[in-house]
Amino acid sequence: MSNAYLNWFTADLKFPFYIQYGGHEEDTELHKHVDFSELVIVLNGNATHVVNTEEFFVKKGNVFVINGSTPHAYRDPHDFQICNIMFRPEMLASAGPDLRKSKGFQALFVLEPFYRSIHSYPSKMALPIPNLEYVESLITVMIEEYRSRQQGYQTMLISRFTEMVVYLSRHYETQEKGIEGTNLMHLANAISYIEDHYLEPLTLDEIAGKSNVSIRHLNRIFRSYYQMTPISYLQKLRLEKACYLLKQGNLSITEISYECGFNDSNYFTRQFTKAYGMSPKTYRQNH
Repeated sequence: MSNAYLNWFTADLKFPFYIQYGGHEEDTELHKHVDFSELVIVLNGNATHVVNTEEFFVKKGNVFVINGSTPHAYRDPHDFQICNIMFRPEMLASAGPDLRKSKGFQALFVLEPFYRSIHSYPSKMALPIPNLEYVESLITVMIEEYRSRQQGYQTMLISRFTEMVVYLSRHYETQEKGIEGTNLMHLANAISYIEDHYLEPLTLDEIAGKSNVSIRHLNRIFRSYYQMTPISYLQKLRLEKACYLLKQGNLSITEISYECGFNDSNYFTRQFTKAYGMSPKTYRQNH
């Protein structure tokens, strides 16, 4: 197995982004992307997609994201043509809060790639021909911008890439899903709701109700995909917010605890220390 690096494709360290048309006439070697993620849109033909040790059939219209730590390859290609969009994960981390709350975004760009890296999980995204044609039009504009490199091309590419991410996220929510895909959407629904309300008082019963599943099933799929409970995920978000406030503001520890959804500052301090190996006060001094 080989490693692939983004600087093999672009030497522009200030703009770590690359887009190309890819055609595969022969099998490709199993490889990992060391420092980038890849959005793949299958434009024509079909192939066997090898992910870790699993094999999946992919064809025209399939869309999936491969994170850097996930080994993958293509075998038995037949008129197989794709578009590769290679990007650093922080490009998605800068997405607006409205997009990050999207169930389709969470499923396609966050949960699927994460789950695919540790378990068998085929692509669930399949674009109908009219939708694929629209995505192809975006690809054409992006590749022309990338090749011509006119003034403002980086801003234009980021804008078009964001448009594509939004478009694909919206379509993901509307497509038909099997059992696995349905579970993923329930999970994405839960995560979107938690991220939208994590600073407010939340109960497991409320989260499950908004996700249209039982508490037991929500816990099951959360552990299966995320290796943690919904409440653990909620607390993780609150503690991350606390870190930000400790570094950026002048609020007291007690004020920060209430600001981040903790009703007891002593409990907040215990949980923070458990998570980061130091008290909030020490964390603030070190940062």
